[in-house]
Amino acid sequence: MNTYNKKSWWKIALMIIGMIIIVFTLVYTNYLSKRLAENEQKYITFYKSAIESIRNDQILSDPNSQLDFSLELQIIDYVKNPILMDEGDTLVGYNWPADKDTDIVFLKKQLEKMKKSGVKPFIPGVDDDPLTPDPKYPKIYYKQSTLYTLITWFPLVQVFLIGMFILLGYMVFSSMRRAEQNLVWVGMSKETAHQLGTPISGIMGWLQYLEEATDISPEQKDAINELKKDVGKLDLIADRFSKIGSRPDLHKRNINDTISNSVEYLKKRSPKNVKYVFDNSSELYAMINDHLFSWVVENILKNALDAMGNQGTISIHTSKENNKIIIDITDTGKGIPSGKLKTVFNPGYSTKKRGWGLGLSLSKRIITEYHKGKIFVLKSKVNEGTTFRIILPEA
Repeated sequence: MNTYNKKSWWKIALMIIGMIIIVFTLVYTNYLSKRLAENEQKYITFYKSAIESIRNDQILSDPNSQLDFSLELQIIDYVKNPILMDEGDTLVGYNWPADKDTDIVFLKKQLEKMKKSGVKPFIPGVDDDPLTPDPKYPKIYYKQSTLYTLITWFPLVQVFLIGMFILLGYMVFSSMRRAEQNLVWVGMSKETAHQLGTPISGIMGWLQYLEEATDISPEQKDAINELKKDVGKLDLIADRFSKIGSRPDLHKRNINDTISNSVEYLKKRSPKNVKYVFDNSSELYAMINDHLFSWVVENILKNALDAMGNQGTISIHTSKENNKIIIDITDTGKGIPSGKLKTVFNPGYSTKKRGWGLGLSLSKRIITEYHKGKIFVLKSKVNEGTTFRIILPEA
């Protein structure tokens, strides 16, 4: 069962469409920006020519006459670009904010910015040699218009909006998928618990009948007691499944005691050549639900047993670091390939022919959602072993 590991083609299609829109937007907007810049440069050139023409005509007709700048001002108003006219001892600004056109300090700062940005001035009459300005003409500096600036920034804004749209779509679809998974898990868990309830009750009744018999040997009594423990564990599992989907109660517990109970239970049911190494002498407290947390530990231990076969060592180490309880469970089994490390917690992942591949997925949900902790593969190497790490907040 590996349904959720299949490729989601809608994600790929969404990304491709988004990239096509982004590329088209960038190319087309870049084209518009160049055309607008060329057009604005023509306006400034026209303005420069007007100044040259007006001044030449007036100077030739009457060198002592006052120059008439009415046409210049009409052209400036039409162009709309912020313009600076630098005549050496005079600095005049046009199309700046109303209170800045005559602010010499402000205009000087803007002029310095234009020069530092590499803006080359228009100099009527001497464009072929801008280093030799004609004193009867001002140097004309200009900034691109607001429209040009908006068009330049538009593709970046659109890329951001498209990116947010793709991200929002991904989050919505992911949320819908998780909600669907949750409904499947909850429904399947409750149905499993319901189906297990009847045979468990029947087995408990038969064990009670056998226990009351008078002609059984001590060995048989021991066997019955172990069977009662197994049936009790089965009843506990059914109870856990029935409560999936509801918020469990958490209590302050010594983590090492809970782990010890799980280890002792599995130790009697493990192959003789499997060795458990666990030091439970310290006391480390966390807020946990005993039943659910022990289920997680037992699930990891059972996976370790499956990975090792009939022999090997399972080591459990607990510690405290920065107000966190750290639990490392290491086996000497066959390990997990590096390409599978990110998918071991996905529903359906399993290396066994039997089972549904939900154990680690449910374990992650129990630790992260109910206990506000983390669970992950700390390290793994093929044919050497695997270490799972659980991190819980300290109580």
